[in-house]
Amino acid sequence: MSSKGRVKILKILSEIGELNISEIARRAGLNYATTNRHLGVLEEHGLVRHKRFGRIRIFRFNEENRRAELVRRLMELWEQTDTSR
Repeated sequence: MSSKGRVKILKILSEIGELNISEIARRAGLNYATTNRHLGVLEEHGLVRHKRFGRIRIFRFNEENRRAELVRRLMELWEQTDTSR
């Protein structure tokens, strides 16, 4: 969570579900290489997962990981607190 880019990616995947790297990069306002690097870190920590369809990788928020679910709840609480101001 030491990067705004990673937070953006997690938020996108938690809200939308599954996306390929190019679409994640577009929505997050990041380039492909940076997005790919962030996804690698997030996957190492178990927060996201991917499945492969030929050369295409589809990433999704890892709802089976307890830490990932806690991160999702934290983001939801943060949104609620931010909008209540």
